[in-house]
Amino acid sequence: MTPERLREIYGDISPRAAVKIIDFLDTHCIKFIENSTFCMIATSDGTRLDVSPKGDPAGFVKILDDKNIIIPDRPGNNRIDGLLNILNHPNVALLFLIPSVNETLRVNGKAQIIEDIDLCKAHTINGMIPKTITKITVEEVFLHCGKAPLRGSLWKPESWPKRRPIPNLNQIIKDHAGDNKTPQMTDLEIENKDKETLY
Repeated sequence: MTPERLREIYGDISPRAAVKIIDFLDTHCIKFIENSTFCMIATSDGTRLDVSPKGDPAGFVKILDDKNIIIPDRPGNNRIDGLLNILNHPNVALLFLIPSVNETLRVNGKAQIIEDIDLCKAHTINGMIPKTITKITVEEVFLHCGKAPLRGSLWKPESWPKRRPIPNLNQIIKDHAGDNKTPQMTDLEIENKDKETLY
C-alpha cells in the first residue's frame, strides 16, 4: 500500500476537513475542554504506543492560555507507562469527550511532567493531592465529526448491554496471568474498591 493508492481509494480530502486544523485553543475548543469529563492521552516510547484514559469532573483539564493546558495525574496502578514515555518522547495526542455530545476534540502537542507542589495542591480532590501534573503545549487542534459515536450508539442508553458482556476485571487479570492464587472478587467488591481508591 502507498499514500498514492490510499488517496486513490478514498478520494480527495473534503474542503471542510482540510481547513479545520488550528494551532491554538479558540473559544469553542476551550468550552469543549471545560465541559469534558473524560479524555484519552496517547504517548509513545519510540517503538510502542500507549493510550491512557483520564477522567474527573468537568473542568478537570485546566486551561492556562490558548496554547497550554494541564492535567492532574490521579491514582492508578503505578505502571506510569505514559509518564515514562513523555520523559523521552514528549509528543502526545489527546481525544476529549463530553457525555451526550457526538463530536470529539483532538489536541496534539508536546507534554512535560511537573512536580510543583503548589500546582499539585491546586488540583486536590477529597483531600488527595496528585503526585504530578502533565502540561501540554498545543500544536494542533481540531474537531472530529460525530459519525463514529453515532454509528456506535455511544450515548444511547437503550442500546447498551443489559448486563456486563465480559467477566469482571479481577477474573480477566487472573486469566491473563495464569494466576490461581488471587482470591475471586465480585463486581460489587471491585466497584467498591475502585470508589475507595479514586483519589
